[in-house]
Amino acid sequence: MLDNKKLLAIKDFIISAEKSISSAKKILATMVDSKDLKRDPDFLETNDLHSYDSWEDKIIEWVFTWESMLWSDQNIYPVPQNYASKSHLAQWSKLKAIIKPDWKIQYKIIEEIEHETKIWILTKNKDKFQVISEWKTYSVLLAAITYLKAEIWDTVSIRVPKWKDATFAAIESIIPKS
Repeated sequence: MLDNKKLLAIKDFIISAEKSISSAKKILATMVDSKDLKRDPDFLETNDLHSYDSWEDKIIEWVFTWESMLWSDQNIYPVPQNYASKSHLAQWSKLKAIIKPDWKIQYKIIEEIEHETKIWILTKNKDKFQVISEWKTYSVLLAAITYLKAEIWDTVSIRVPKWKDATFAAIESIIPKS
């Protein structure tokens, strides 16, 4: 049988640990330039994301993880692949979703993460398209492949975060074959 006192104690320890981590991040942010923190691959700040109302619209801010968005509650929500691929959205960029009264959703980039462009080869591993570069493999969105009519072994221009480790690359374009 579960001991309610022990469960409550565990819950309190977790809440305390989360508050300590949040406080430590805030203190660290006052000591170090925020640009340096963004270069840290393990640093993903969601505390500064907000949810608010503007007239009849509800606005929610997110961090783009790849096929989804991460909100400050640490929950993950889907993002349309066609939006992510057409806007060349780099992983870890910040977005906002504007939810209209009729439940239509508009997406806008709030803060694009500093990124770099690389030229690499498109491959396919089982049913997933990937780009292989240097010593790293990046997943890419199927919507970008179909939109650009890319094919396996095409040379593509990709966009990846400059200072954060990424598992996803945004395809910018296909490099024409000579």
